[in-house]
Amino acid sequence: MVELPDFQKKQYAFAAHIRDPEHNAGPDDVEDRRMAIYRELFFNNLHSLLSQTFPVLKKLHDPEKWRTLVRQFMIGHQAQTPYFLEIPQEFLVFLQTAYELQDDDFPFLIELAHYEWVELALSVSEESNADKQVDLEGDLLDGIPVKSALAWTYAYQFPVHRITSQFQPQEPGEQPTFLAVCRKANDDMDFMELNPVTARLFELIESNEIETGRELLQKLAQEISYPDVDALITHGASAMEDMRRAEILLGVRK
Repeated sequence: MVELPDFQKKQYAFAAHIRDPEHNAGPDDVEDRRMAIYRELFFNNLHSLLSQTFPVLKKLHDPEKWRTLVRQFMIGHQAQTPYFLEIPQEFLVFLQTAYELQDDDFPFLIELAHYEWVELALSVSEESNADKQVDLEGDLLDGIPVKSALAWTYAYQFPVHRITSQFQPQEPGEQPTFLAVCRKANDDMDFMELNPVTARLFELIESNEIETGRELLQKLAQEISYPDVDALITHGASAMEDMRRAEILLGVRK
């Protein structure tokens, strides 16, 4: 095994001390008061970024417990990106893959973290609707519905969009919570809660290239063995209009 050059050894030792000063000594040739500046700078920047990205998660935690969670991430996770705005995603990956839930952790911790991360990810997404040829006022039943590239859908076990200091469910819901999270044309962030049927409708629209809204609803009625196809089409048309108002649907293809 090739031995590392001295400067790289010092870099690794420096980084190890910054990550976990309790278990890794600082460089011999640097005063501890100077190292303290680096320790505080690195940790405080990371703490601030994660606190801003995950405000509900932070608020639910005791301050010391939150600091401990940030420190565990700093110690135990090897980030795969140098970009500051991608660090929250690394924190999410840490929670999903390396963190062991403790008895006093919230059962919805990982799902809430994901939901809060989505808002940041969408806000900086480079996806665009600019190249879509869409009739914004077109008939959603007779035309081919077009979804926004900036509308992402997820299914959660917990109603993460409702979690607050006053509402902290300890068990998953009886059915999944389906959410469409959207960045609107004015760059505001919003979400729309879907039920299992409208979530499936949106999924059909997302993968559709040639079928009209009416045809998709007829397909959906067949999938779920709905007895009154006309009634489902009526309800589905209303649901698609709600989606258009929420800007998760743009309109119909020109």
